[in-house]
Amino acid sequence: MKQSNEDLAENKVLILYLLNRLPDGIKNDNLYKIVSSANNINYFYFQELVTDLIQSNFIGTFTNEEDSFVKITSEGQNALSLTKSLLPGILKLKADNIFKEELASIAEESSIVTEYIPQDENNYTVKCKIVEKNETIFEVSTFAASRERAKQISDNWKNNANTIYPKIIELLINGK
Repeated sequence: MKQSNEDLAENKVLILYLLNRLPDGIKNDNLYKIVSSANNINYFYFQELVTDLIQSNFIGTFTNEEDSFVKITSEGQNALSLTKSLLPGILKLKADNIFKEELASIAEESSIVTEYIPQDENNYTVKCKIVEKNETIFEVSTFAASRERAKQISDNWKNNANTIYPKIIELLINGK
């Protein structure tokens, strides 16, 4: 599906507009959630836009821990100030509303992180983390003797971190 130059420019400005509101950057997939909700574009077209913006040095990528993020550059901010008028007011309003909703969901989603890493066929290391503003504030790592056990620990952390974390901290501080 071929996009018009006007649509192309509008979508690039939309990405810059949203990234400008995120001084700490955002995971590429989370940015896609917001952009596609606001302007109904497919993933491959979105990736093409992001690649163009990176090659133009309007956005940059960085890695923190194991995650990769995108962030607007100063060149991107300059380009946005010159092209912001290309963004229709109704699209900007829709993007702002979706941005607020999705950001709350993304923040909650990304604050509880878990992964299990196979050591060999039957043994896994399970890492459970709490991340705030791209910084790991709590991490615990444990051993699991099967994939099922690793998944069980991982799922339990995702669903119950808000009760498990305070208990662990209490035990670390007071020993009870």
